[in-house]
Amino acid sequence: MRIHAIFAVLIATIYAETASADLEPYKDYDISDAVWAITTIRVADNMDDIYLEAIKSAWAEGNEVAKALGHIEDYLILRSDLPQSGEFNLMLIVKYKTTSDRAPSKDRHDAVMTMWGQKRTEAWAKFQHENVSGMREITGQYLMREISLR
Repeated sequence: MRIHAIFAVLIATIYAETASADLEPYKDYDISDAVWAITTIRVADNMDDIYLEAIKSAWAEGNEVAKALGHIEDYLILRSDLPQSGEFNLMLIVKYKTTSDRAPSKDRHDAVMTMWGQKRTEAWAKFQHENVSGMREITGQYLMREISLR
């Protein structure tokens, strides 16, 4: 019994030390300039592949254009192996070099429209309105930065 009490005191001491830590940005850890825009999505049952097909022809192609133009660094799709666990089962992620790369820009917009095309944009908007919204629910949107501990 005594060993359990000593162990409990030791654990409490470790947690107390951790709780009182005063880390300082850029001294104890670095914050990336890059920012990840993450959208979490709950795709409806049996709609995974249909939804992926829909975002392939719009979201992914649009990100390929943005990547080719240097507007984003990268993008990816993550899908849960356990689709019924949690609030979402799919993540759409776009990595920007800096926060300012997310800001509205007429020049970036015009470059994308020239490369992507107005007809594709209108076709995607129509398709999304008629079909995609029923396949999924957006459960969250986040802007995240990498933290590197020193």
